[in-house]
Amino acid sequence: MPARPPSPASPSAVPTADRVLQVLAVLAQQGRTMAAPELMEHTGLARSTLYRQLARLKRWGFVLERDGQYAPGPVSLQLALGFDLASHLVPLARPAMAELCQQSHESVGLIVAVNDQAICLDMVETSQSLRCSFEKGRSVPLRLGASAKCLLAHLPEDRRNALLDTHYGPNTPTRAAALQELQAIRDTGYAVSTSEVDAGVWGCSVPLFRAPRQSVGAITLMAPILRAQGQESALVHMTVVAGARISRELSPH
Repeated sequence: MPARPPSPASPSAVPTADRVLQVLAVLAQQGRTMAAPELMEHTGLARSTLYRQLARLKRWGFVLERDGQYAPGPVSLQLALGFDLASHLVPLARPAMAELCQQSHESVGLIVAVNDQAICLDMVETSQSLRCSFEKGRSVPLRLGASAKCLLAHLPEDRRNALLDTHYGPNTPTRAAALQELQAIRDTGYAVSTSEVDAGVWGCSVPLFRAPRQSVGAITLMAPILRAQGQESALVHMTVVAGARISRELSPH
């Protein structure tokens, strides 16, 4: 599921000290090289400000530049490897994800919410030739698709309301409809979507809990619609069972 570009941030909305992190976050979210004009569009930063931040990131090895294109550098890779080693969520979730993939013959992702993005921490890929394009490290806005809606539905209320206000504006009919949909997701225990992020992709997402009412992420089963048709109920049930198994592993014993 390719990430959609976030709306350009207002420079005044980002503290000066955080702008270097904003540039690095945009590069990480896009998962590809980017030229300065595109970075300016995504960050809302002036050219001179952007180049100052890029110079700092290059000096410390967080960013590489080649022929005017910028990408995460070797220190960013070291951070990613360190996260893989330190994260407890990935190793605890992977056995159930692998079993779900084998049972369903579809890809399964481990997704977490960071700021206003749903980020894929891990992916167990199906061996079938036709598969979804979501991959480890990619992100989508915390708004569309089963993964994003499942995560958003289980955020703390104040954070959820703040994100809804940002996405839709306060006291709007669209916000009210979104809030109603998120309540339905909490009531049923899972979220489903069809072609909301990628055309032709069906998804089912189930929250993961470390303790009652404390969500730490979600697992999402992703399948081409052609393979999911007529199998939706069975695929939802498989995903719910796998999510419950992971939550038991995460809960204090």
